[in-house]
Amino acid sequence: MKTNAPSLDIKRDLQGIASDLKWSAVELRRIAERLSLAGNEADAQALLRMCAVLRADEDRLTGYSEGRMA
Repeated sequence: MKTNAPSLDIKRDLQGIASDLKWSAVELRRIAERLSLAGNEADAQALLRMCAVLRADEDRLTGYSEGRMA
C-alpha cells in the first residue's frame, strides 16, 4: 500500500513530537536528580511522575506513527 504525502507528514510529525517528549523527560529527570540531591524530594518526585506521563505519551505517539493504534 502506497502512503501519500500528507500521511508521511503526519507520521514524521508524530515521530518528532515523540522525540521531543523523550528529550523533555530526560531533562526533567536530570533536574529531579539535582532537586533530590539538594534535599527537595517532594519536587523531585513530582518531576519523576511528570516524566512517567511524558514517556507514556511518547510511547503512544510512537505507536501511532508506526501504525499501531492503542
